[in-house]
Amino acid sequence: MKLIILDRDGVINFDSDQFIKSPDEWKPIPGSLEAIARLTREGWRVVVATNQSGLARGLFEMVTLNAIHAKMHKAAAQAGGRIEAVFYCPHAAEMNCDCRKPRPGLLNEIAARYGHDLHEVPAIGDSLRDLLAAESVGARPLLVKTGKGEKTLAAGGLPENIPVFADLSEAVDHLLKTAA
Repeated sequence: MKLIILDRDGVINFDSDQFIKSPDEWKPIPGSLEAIARLTREGWRVVVATNQSGLARGLFEMVTLNAIHAKMHKAAAQAGGRIEAVFYCPHAAEMNCDCRKPRPGLLNEIAARYGHDLHEVPAIGDSLRDLLAAESVGARPLLVKTGKGEKTLAAGGLPENIPVFADLSEAVDHLLKTAA
């Protein structure tokens, strides 16, 4: 099974410092849905791992998060892709949970659900916490410059040999070429 893990905000859709709080605020980054469609056509199982502390902060309710994800699933399907599942952490950083990236909880949950060792599974993110979570479970972290990616790159302190791509589309092009 070819599995790939994507962060949501800043990788698939535009991010906001004020959080994505409604389906109307969820807007795909150009090329991201088509990249998911290419992965789907090539037999990859696409899952999303995302921190959603807006729930704990009271910025939106669970029904709203579900509506945002329904819009994302529908948009991916309309482009010919499929997002199999969305794993999310609903906690704020100060809650000190195991599922909030950079901790490994979400990724361990994915491994358990799919019965799949995450060693070398590509995990694409735009923040250091995405990369560290991937690295902590032996997955292969990749950084995109969209979302917080440019700031992440400029801040330095990245794990060694992290490949950097302009966006999800470029990262997927690379993965599909190297997996062939």
